[in-house]
Amino acid sequence: MDVSKKHKLECVDVNAHLHTPYSFSAFDKLTDALDRAVNENVKVVGINDFYSMDGYKEWNDGCIQRKLFPLFNIEFISLQEEDQAAGIRVNDPNNPGRTYLSGKGLAYPIDLPEPYASQLANVRAESNAQVKTMCGKLNDVLASYDAPFRLDFDLIEKTLTKGSIRERHLAKALRIAAYAHFNNDKAAIAKFFETIFGGKALKSNVDDLAAVENEIRGNLLKAGGAAFVPEDPKAFLPMDTVRKIILAAGGIPTYPFLADDAKGGFTDFEQDVVKTAEILRQRGIFSVEFITTRNSVEVLEKYAGYLHDNGFVVTFGSEHNTPAMEPIELFARGGAPLTERLKFINYCGACVVAAHQDIVRSGMQGYVDSRGKADIDKRDEYVKHGDRVIKSIIL
Repeated sequence: MDVSKKHKLECVDVNAHLHTPYSFSAFDKLTDALDRAVNENVKVVGINDFYSMDGYKEWNDGCIQRKLFPLFNIEFISLQEEDQAAGIRVNDPNNPGRTYLSGKGLAYPIDLPEPYASQLANVRAESNAQVKTMCGKLNDVLASYDAPFRLDFDLIEKTLTKGSIRERHLAKALRIAAYAHFNNDKAAIAKFFETIFGGKALKSNVDDLAAVENEIRGNLLKAGGAAFVPEDPKAFLPMDTVRKIILAAGGIPTYPFLADDAKGGFTDFEQDVVKTAEILRQRGIFSVEFITTRNSVEVLEKYAGYLHDNGFVVTFGSEHNTPAMEPIELFARGGAPLTERLKFINYCGACVVAAHQDIVRSGMQGYVDSRGKADIDKRDEYVKHGDRVIKSIIL
């Protein structure tokens, strides 16, 4: 399919996967993401928070003010029990069966009926509860080393989050508390972290706040760390249940690819893109996405190109769900620029999502029906519709 030959398609830059402070984000304010998008000439931007649609109104209003086109997305961590039983790593490289799943183009204004609204609220509550337990263990670690302060979970939730609290918030809170207590004395800060890391020296420069927070998370909060708390199985809904929540919210279930890692490796599920595509179809998934900074241009060309050519909706994003601030404009691993072909694929995918949003808002069936069946044969029509909708906002 090459819609550009049938319809004059002038592509604009898209970043369809951005986390905001409504989950965890590199951005201190949601509007910072939008201002950066304007400065980098990225015209279509998708909010994509974990378990949360709370930022949709702020995202919508901020985009309209800046002549950006908003996409309304969400992200879940689900469990595919069949893959777990078989020991198959899907898109979590360390946990067989654990499967990240996004929803693209959810209805706005938000319309999530029961029992799906309660299912979403419950899984978010379970996730927050796990981090609260982790905060308690982190305070136990601090006490065991006679640290001069403790962390207040309720205060962290109130000052650093907008309702969803994650382990990265704890790492940030600990870093802030340590720097404040030691009055930014670099030597004292480094010594403190070496102590609570059990004698392991801080590798990062104290001025590199994002790197320090990543070390806190890696040494204390991840598996093997003294404050690690494994997630309760109740925090992971079955993948098909998550798919149904996304559909009930008016969205398009979307599989996020890990694709190649820095060593050129793939998960068991993703190593053969042809086979992966077939399984996704069988599971009712007809849309995929890539976080491009993870991947080489060559693999993005191969994987995204194959999936686009075989009927999938394909979008790209940057996440920004770590403390590190990266560009909003998309690049492949190592800062390599995306090819024109990849930019075209990404824009086509964004157009389908934009068209889906527009049609669903009008009260009609969008690109996927209530069971998740995609209108693949009409994908080009959705691209043309979405292009018109996007241009009506950004021009």
